[in-house]
Amino acid sequence: MMHLRKSSDRGYADHGWLKSFHSFSFAGYHDPQFMGWGNLRVINEDRIAAGRGFGKHGHRDMEIVSYVLSGALAHEDSMGNIESIPPGDVQRMSAGTGVEHSEFNHAPNQETHFLQIWIEPLKKGVAPGYEQKTISPAAKRGTLRVIASHDGAHDSVRINADAIIYAGLFDGAETAKLEIDPARKAYVHLISGQLMVQGQQLQAGDALMVEGEERLTLERGVGAEVLVFDLAS
Repeated sequence: MMHLRKSSDRGYADHGWLKSFHSFSFAGYHDPQFMGWGNLRVINEDRIAAGRGFGKHGHRDMEIVSYVLSGALAHEDSMGNIESIPPGDVQRMSAGTGVEHSEFNHAPNQETHFLQIWIEPLKKGVAPGYEQKTISPAAKRGTLRVIASHDGAHDSVRINADAIIYAGLFDGAETAKLEIDPARKAYVHLISGQLMVQGQQLQAGDALMVEGEERLTLERGVGAEVLVFDLAS
């Protein structure tokens, strides 16, 4: 089974300083048909205006992954981490028993564009944790590079979740095939450009929800940047 969800079908919120597309129900956007996919709960595409951001707020029992596309995201949390997340970096915060953090764009004249991803944890009540890694464009060129996994495979960030996140960049003849367990679910989110996945044409912001398949084929990219999720059902 495959379902193509167009970018324009996502929820949208414009708070002035924050413009956000919601792939799944979040905050003021609610659609009972899109509450998540497998253990993937949130993908928000956020644009934060210069000099603005999210003040200190709390999370609990959720794996939160941030993937910055342009600008920079300043992060500070109650664990003592004070970091800047540039494009290409992958940040993982395990909320566990509870953590507070803030996220800001301190640039005076540039917005920050990033994806905020929430995945339900494999175990609740764990100690909060933080990890950040740089994944070069070359490592994602024409392939699917693991950027987050339960066991930290391929030098990815380690998440407390039954999930694997891959990132890839595709142009022209570059092609990737990913073997998947048909008992699990997959989710393909196209960040930018155009890409053919399982014979479906995706444009920026589109997503393909997949279950019961044994293989994903990604091809015919045009300036494509993509995330692929291997998820528990």
